[in-house]
Amino acid sequence: MGQKLLGQFLRWTIYAFGIAYLFCFNIVQAQDLLNRLKKEYNKTGKASVERFQLTGKYAQALFFNNQQDEAIALLEENVSLASKLSDGKYAAYLYTILAINNRILENTSISADNIGKAKLYAKKTTELETKGYVKYGEGWLATRNNKEAEAVRNFLQALQYFDSAPPSPTLDTRKSSVYKELTSIYANWNEYESQEKYGNLALQLAVKQKDASAIFEAYMSMGYMYEQQFILNPHIQQHRNLAEKYYLQAIDLYNKNKHTIAIASNLSFVANNLANLYLRFYPESYKGKVQYYAQLAESKGLETGQHNHVASAYGIQAELAIQEQDFARAKSNLLASLTEINKEPVTDQHILLSIYENLSDICERDGDYKEALRYYKLYREVFESIYNKEKLGLSKRLEAQYEKEKQMQEVKNLQLESEKKEQQLQLMQVLGTQQRQELENLRLREENNLKRLELSRMEADQQRQALRLSKLESETRAGEALNYRKELSYREKINRFYTILIAATFILLLVLFYAYRQRTKHMKQRERLHGLELEKERQRSNIATLTAMLDGQEQERGRLARDLHDGLGGLLSGTKLHLSHISEQSDVFSKRQLSKSIEQIDIAVDELRRVAHNLMPDLLQNYGLEEALTDYASRMSNDSTEIHVQFLHYRNPMDKDQELITYRVIQELVNNAVKHASPHQVIIQIVEEELRYMVTVEDDGKGFDIDNIKNTNSAGLHNINSRVRFLSGNLHIQSSVTLGTSVEFEFPKKNKDD
Repeated sequence: MGQKLLGQFLRWTIYAFGIAYLFCFNIVQAQDLLNRLKKEYNKTGKASVERFQLTGKYAQALFFNNQQDEAIALLEENVSLASKLSDGKYAAYLYTILAINNRILENTSISADNIGKAKLYAKKTTELETKGYVKYGEGWLATRNNKEAEAVRNFLQALQYFDSAPPSPTLDTRKSSVYKELTSIYANWNEYESQEKYGNLALQLAVKQKDASAIFEAYMSMGYMYEQQFILNPHIQQHRNLAEKYYLQAIDLYNKNKHTIAIASNLSFVANNLANLYLRFYPESYKGKVQYYAQLAESKGLETGQHNHVASAYGIQAELAIQEQDFARAKSNLLASLTEINKEPVTDQHILLSIYENLSDICERDGDYKEALRYYKLYREVFESIYNKEKLGLSKRLEAQYEKEKQMQEVKNLQLESEKKEQQLQLMQVLGTQQRQELENLRLREENNLKRLELSRMEADQQRQALRLSKLESETRAGEALNYRKELSYREKINRFYTILIAATFILLLVLFYAYRQRTKHMKQRERLHGLELEKERQRSNIATLTAMLDGQEQERGRLARDLHDGLGGLLSGTKLHLSHISEQSDVFSKRQLSKSIEQIDIAVDELRRVAHNLMPDLLQNYGLEEALTDYASRMSNDSTEIHVQFLHYRNPMDKDQELITYRVIQELVNNAVKHASPHQVIIQIVEEELRYMVTVEDDGKGFDIDNIKNTNSAGLHNINSRVRFLSGNLHIQSSVTLGTSVEFEFPKKNKDD
C-alpha cells in the first residue's frame, strides 16, 4: 500500500532536485556575485576582449537574478559589437548564450535565429573550444525541443572539438556540462552503459577541478543510476551496494563542504533517497537507518523550506509505520505529508492520489467509515482528473514514444559509427607502432654496420703494421692504398654530383607542376566569374521585364479604376437620380418597384467603389501600407471570417514600390484564402528586422496539398512568386489539409542610397 506512495514521492523529488540544483546556488549568493561581476564589467573597455569574455557570466547572473530584460539587452549590445570583429569566436559565444536564454523565456523562434547566427560566426573562427561550445548550445536546445537524438549528435561533436582544443580555464567546465547532458539523456533512454560511462567522466572531471558541488551532483547521479539498474536486475546485489556507496559518499561530502556547497536542501534530498533504498531493498534490520535518514530529511527540509522533501520523508516514515502495523503513526505521517504537499504552488496529482487512497484504507481499518468515505471521494475526484488528462494526452504520449524509439535507433547508429572509427584509429595506432619498430630495426642495423666498419679499420691498421716489417712490401702496399683512396674520393664526388643533379631536377619538376596547377585554377576561376556575370546580367534582364510588367499592370489598374469611378459611377448616379424623380411622380405600386431598382443601383455603386478601391487603393498612396492594410482587413472581414493585421517593430516604412507590391501580394493571398479555404480567421503579420522585412499570412481554413498546387502551375502562385522575386525576396508556403495554410515571404530593405 505504501510502496506506491513512496515511488511517487521519489520521482517527484528527483525532478525537484534537477531544477533546484541548477538555480539554488545562484539564489543564495546572487547579490554578492552580481555586484562583483558588475564592478569587473565596468572596469573593462567598450568592445574589448575582456568585456566580451565577461559579458557571458554577467548576463547569466542578471538572468537568474530575475533581471531577464537587462541580461538580454546586455547580450544584444555586446554581440552587435563582437559581430564586427574579423574573428567570430566572441560573437558565436554570445549568440549561443542569447539562444539559451531566449529558449528559457519560451522565445523559440528568436532562439532558433540566435543559434543560427552563432553557427555562422563559428565558421569564422579557428578556435576549437568556441566551435565546441556552439555545438553544446545546439545540443542543449535540441534536448529542450524533444530532439534527443539530434542533441546526442551535437554533444558528441562538441566533445570532439573540446578534446582537440588546447587547455583553458573554461575547457573542463564546458566538458563537464556536456557529460551531464549526455548522462541525463541516456538515463531517460534507460541506456545504463552509456549513462555510467558519461557519469564516471563527469565525476572524474569534477574531482580534477576540486568542485564540491559538481562532485556531489555526480555522486547523486551515479547512486540513482545504480538504484535503477538494481530495480531492473534485482539479482545483481552489486548495483544496490554501489547505489548505497555513492549516496553515503554524497552525504559525507556535504558534511565536509557545507559552506562550499551552500545548499542545505541537498542533504534532505540525498537522505530521502538513501532512506528509500534501505526501506525497499535491505533487510528489516536496516529499519533504524530508514528512520534516521527519513528524520534527517524531514528536519533539513523544514529548515530550508523544501516542502516536497519533507513530504517525501513523511511518506517513507508512513510506509515504515505500516510495515510495523502502527496505523495511527502511519495516518499521522500521511496527514503531515498531505499538509506539506499542499504548500507547493503546483501539487503532484499522483502523490495526492496515493495519499488519499492510503488514508481511506487506514480509516476503514480503524472503523472511521465517514472519514474513509471522504478520502475515497477525494481519491475518486483526483483519479477522474488524472484519467481525463491521461486520456486526452494518450495520442501525444504514443507519438512521443515513437519519436523517442526512433531517436534511440539513430543514437545506436551513431554509436556503431563511432565504434567503427575507434577501430580504425586503433588499426592506425598498430600500424604506427609497426613503423616505429621497423625504424628502430633500421637504426640497429646501421649501428651494426658502423661497428663492423670500425672493426674493419682496426684490422686494416693491424695489417699495415705487419706489412711495415718488410720495406718492399710496405712501399708497394702504401702505393696501392693511396691509389685506392683517390679512387674512392673520386667516386664520392661523382655520386655527390649525381645526387645534387637529381634533387635539382626533382625541384624543377615540382615548380613546373605547381605553376601548371595555379594556371589551371586561375582559368577555372575566370570561367566561374564569367558565368556569374552572365547570370547577373540575366537577373537584371528579368528584373527589368518584371518592372515593366508590374508598372504596366498598376497603370492599367489605375486607368480602369478612374474609368469605372468617373464613367460608370457617374452614369449609375445619374440613373439613380432619374429613377428617384420618376418615383416621386408615380403611384404606390410603381414606387415600390422603382425603390427596388434604386436599391440594386446602390448595391452596384458600392460594388463599383469596392472594385475601384481594390484596383488602386487611395489609402496606400496617401497614408501608407499600415493604414491601407487595416482598411482592407476591415472591409474583407464579415460574420464568418475575421481578418487581423499586426505590425511588429515597424519603425522604418518601406518605399512606395515595396509597399505597393507587398499590398498586392497580401491582397492576392487573402483573396485566395477567403475564396478557397473558408477560414474563420486570417492573420496578416509584418515584422521589421535589422536588414529585412518578413510578411506572414496565416489562415485556419481547409488547407491544401502543396505538391498538387505546384504541379498545376497555378497562375496566382506564379504571379505571387514573380512579385516576391521582384523584391529580391524568398517565398515559403506551409499547408496541410484541414490544418490551414501559412505563407511567409521575406525581402531585404532598400538602402537610402538606392
